[in-house]
Amino acid sequence: MPFSETPIPGLLVFEPSIWKDERGYFFEAFNARLFETAGIQATFVQDNQAQSTYGVLRGLHYQRGAAAQAKLVRVLEGEVFDVAVDLRENSATFGQWYGVVLSAENKKQLFVPRGFAHGYAVLSPRAEFFYKCDNYYHKAAEGGIRYDDPSLGIDWQLPTADVLLSEKDSALPAFGAHLPV
Repeated sequence: MPFSETPIPGLLVFEPSIWKDERGYFFEAFNARLFETAGIQATFVQDNQAQSTYGVLRGLHYQRGAAAQAKLVRVLEGEVFDVAVDLRENSATFGQWYGVVLSAENKKQLFVPRGFAHGYAVLSPRAEFFYKCDNYYHKAAEGGIRYDDPSLGIDWQLPTADVLLSEKDSALPAFGAHLPV
């Protein structure tokens, strides 16, 4: 099975089978039947793509209530450190985070269930980040957590001096300020 469990239930790393030859490579980035065998019942309705340069940190973002989103995230070019934080109130792993390097080279993907905050830091000179969502974005339902909240203690794999944040992400509140999701 190409799925690996993480220490946080429901959060899965997907490593597709890759067929390579002298012409290049081929792999299935998503196959609904395969994902269903792993217990993933998401019906994706929106695809998003972002390009960023080294040091850009996007997150930690989430959608509240009925607008919550499950995501399947991957990198098309470059390398990022991808992080998900469990915000599910009744979860034994509430407030815990998991991070994984996703890259164009390793082709790993992370399935992030509803009820998680998500973000990533760009480790390469440039990165193209792509993700599928199982719900549409709703501005009124957006929430976020400050990336450097000491209660989370996330190691973003970047020197703090290299982190580049948007104005919006710089103003995000500490963990717990807008919970539950």
